[in-house]
Amino acid sequence: MNKARACDGADRYIAFDVETPNYANDRMSAIGVSVVEGGAIVDEFYSLVNPEARFDRFNIRLTGITPEAVADAPTFPALWRELEPLLSSGILIAHNAPFDMSVLGKCLLNYGVFWRPTARYACTCQMGRRLLPELPNHRLNTLCDHLGLELDHHHAGSDSRACAQILLHYLANGADIRRYIRTYDLLRLCTAKPYRAGGAL
Repeated sequence: MNKARACDGADRYIAFDVETPNYANDRMSAIGVSVVEGGAIVDEFYSLVNPEARFDRFNIRLTGITPEAVADAPTFPALWRELEPLLSSGILIAHNAPFDMSVLGKCLLNYGVFWRPTARYACTCQMGRRLLPELPNHRLNTLCDHLGLELDHHHAGSDSRACAQILLHYLANGADIRRYIRTYDLLRLCTAKPYRAGGAL
């Protein structure tokens, strides 16, 4: 990994992971959050979510989450009261972040919950392609195997913690996370194109 100037230790990163009930990927069945600050994981949150939507067999097999398991779980709007302060407190981090950001955005739009028009985020998968180019791929389980991290894959709590630990590895090795920060448009459900001087993109 190339050494680069590390971000200020006061920076706060919110690693999160979502699981979904079906191929539409517009509702959550679970969410995990791990907060990174000062070079450590300082807070964690996990909850099942009642998606108020059908479950596909593929998603049940992948996540182990069934309609019965979420029957008494909070819906996204009910859970948002706890999630919003966490997600608002730092830069969002996810592995394959465009997926998790899109699910978050779709949930906000579908339920009519306004948070903010855009959110800053970074992707630990994209970062891995630059920082660990020797790996055969940069899936979450591959990175965890390489770094010796425990992982219960497709459990949102475990996945978010693993994402946070991968981020901590990058930071400990001098990565400048600012190089990888993007802006996600939560209304248009896409990564906003960066502005370049002279109008070029």
